[in-house]
Amino acid sequence: MRPDGEAVLEVRGLVKHYPLTQGVLVRRQVGAVRAVDGVSFDLRRGETLGVVGESGCGKSTLGRLLVNLERPTAGEIRYRGEDITRLSGRALKAVRRNIQMVFQDPYTSLNPRMTVGDIIGEPYEIHPEAAPKGSRRQKVRELLEVVGLNPEHINRYPHQFSGGQRQRIGIARGLALRPEVIVADEPVSALDVSVQAQVVNLLERLQAAFDLSYVFIAHDLSVVRHISDRVAVMYLGRLAEVGTDAQIYEHPTHPYTQALLSAVPVPDPDARARRERILLLGDIPSPANPPSGCRFRTRCWKAQRKCAEEVPPLVVPERFRGTGGPAAHVSACHFAAEPGAPGDGEDAT
Repeated sequence: MRPDGEAVLEVRGLVKHYPLTQGVLVRRQVGAVRAVDGVSFDLRRGETLGVVGESGCGKSTLGRLLVNLERPTAGEIRYRGEDITRLSGRALKAVRRNIQMVFQDPYTSLNPRMTVGDIIGEPYEIHPEAAPKGSRRQKVRELLEVVGLNPEHINRYPHQFSGGQRQRIGIARGLALRPEVIVADEPVSALDVSVQAQVVNLLERLQAAFDLSYVFIAHDLSVVRHISDRVAVMYLGRLAEVGTDAQIYEHPTHPYTQALLSAVPVPDPDARARRERILLLGDIPSPANPPSGCRFRTRCWKAQRKCAEEVPPLVVPERFRGTGGPAAHVSACHFAAEPGAPGDGEDAT
């Protein structure tokens, strides 16, 4: 489903720092892990926003912040215009009904001591207004059927299902309260490739049927392209580039995005031989001590003095403003350019 322009979630300057402490009798803070450090984006109604990046870049922390499983250090998350970071008690409980999450591990996210019927029906115990007590069993059966499972298996336990089936159970639980937004935190990374396709296709069908908006977090770029309307590339707690699937995959302007895409496996041997692979040197810096200026500069082949002195804003690069072309999307790089453009291969200085 394509978005209709109405913003469901508005994230502004979102920050999550985890304190680093020292001492035994007296604990004092000596630093902080900057897991999420100033992230801003909008999620429109009916849209799928894919969030990609290397492990440790803050994707999962961002997902937990969006559903209020973690409290932000700073920033705003507005749902339908209301800042949910300031809510608590009944007000927060009401909002959580509309923003649900599908977790990465389809086994550890399900209580092994509860039957499938109890797991999917548990949201009705927390939000009894969503379903009368007498109709809950039938609603659970309907949800099982919607996600492609046999309603007669309602009394089985999670260990009696395969990994793909368990993830379908997690999706059914997320759908129980008819939310507007679902945050899917790497929902297919633990599954076989053939099962991944089935689950991704299921998510697309459910989006059309229930008018859902997704934040789809993953590190598999091919899966993200298949399901996403827009893609946000994340690096070390910040967004590096945001655009439509075609803009990001065919016209990337940030060096980090270009390096990520060059690592995607290509099934065609001829195309693979012709493709230029970008090898990044070094490891990701520690989020407890990120580099000054541009956080990617320590691994970037285009880095110059300006990159160490100034934080690049997430804006449309000046050379592409007003062109209306596919490269005219926001990118946090002082020297943003499409691959192969003049100056794109400068050595670091």
